[in-house]
Amino acid sequence: MRAIQVSELGGPEVLRYTEVPDPAIGPDQLLVDVQAVGVNYIDIYFRIGQYPREVPYIPGSEATGVVAQVGANVTEFAVGDRVAWAAAPASYAERVAVDAAVAIAVPDGVEPAVAASALLQGMTAHYLLESIYTPKQGETVLVHAGAGGVGLILTQLATAKGARVITTVSSDAKEKLSREAGAAEVLRYDDVPARVRALTDGVGVAAVYDGVGAATFEGSLASLRVRGMLALFGGASGPVPPFDLQRLNSSGSLFVTRPSLGAYTRDRAELLWRATDVLNAIAAGTLQIRVGASYPLAEAEQAHRDLAARQTTGSIVLIP
Repeated sequence: MRAIQVSELGGPEVLRYTEVPDPAIGPDQLLVDVQAVGVNYIDIYFRIGQYPREVPYIPGSEATGVVAQVGANVTEFAVGDRVAWAAAPASYAERVAVDAAVAIAVPDGVEPAVAASALLQGMTAHYLLESIYTPKQGETVLVHAGAGGVGLILTQLATAKGARVITTVSSDAKEKLSREAGAAEVLRYDDVPARVRALTDGVGVAAVYDGVGAATFEGSLASLRVRGMLALFGGASGPVPPFDLQRLNSSGSLFVTRPSLGAYTRDRAELLWRATDVLNAIAAGTLQIRVGASYPLAEAEQAHRDLAARQTTGSIVLIP
């Protein structure tokens, strides 16, 4: 089969389209013919070595496809079923061995490009809103990178809960997308705390959902109300440097958490809760997943360049 392989850590140029053996599956796995692959910032973190990983490896953890073979112990799925996943290694490939324990059935009406890019970002938004900080009716929250994949989903879900959502974006085109998702106010990245205070009568927001990291962290802290929550769920601009915890006290008894999807999908029941909520909302039409760009699998290098340069909106996918 054809796949993307990384033999050395580095820039996007290390993503090489090559031929590799088909994966062999174990008794608790599925062999899946891949229809579409989700591209996420975590793929970049592994590629550059920010998250350690041995080379060579095939990148990617999120995709969707059709079951081609079922392991001897698997009873939940059959050949021909459509499945998606957010935690199967080596997903930048034409075929993937997927643990049945992380596979999710895809409802009718959810297109492959959407299913491939909905789970990681959708379940991230789900745990942020359902398990980190759930805004009450009328509360104001701040979502950074409001036109990104997670940002657009977060805005829709938070607005559906009755929250007032302020977002940050980098362009007029991204502002339009953010407003279409339900953002009440859309800011650029300059002077965010002062503008947030002006929009909240000096109080600040109840929560900040920050996937940008180093470039926005200080502004996120300064935008919070007393006892506000900062959920730092990513570092698109780089990791946040160490800081003095005493600052949380002097700034108003603030909360900061650095969560990960793995810690919020600890077992099959929790995974199914989050994934089913996301996919059913998409199938029902109450949650829109914007696929901002689609690339052939062979062009993974360009997909990574565009994602890192923040030239994309919504989700992006690779098509084998």
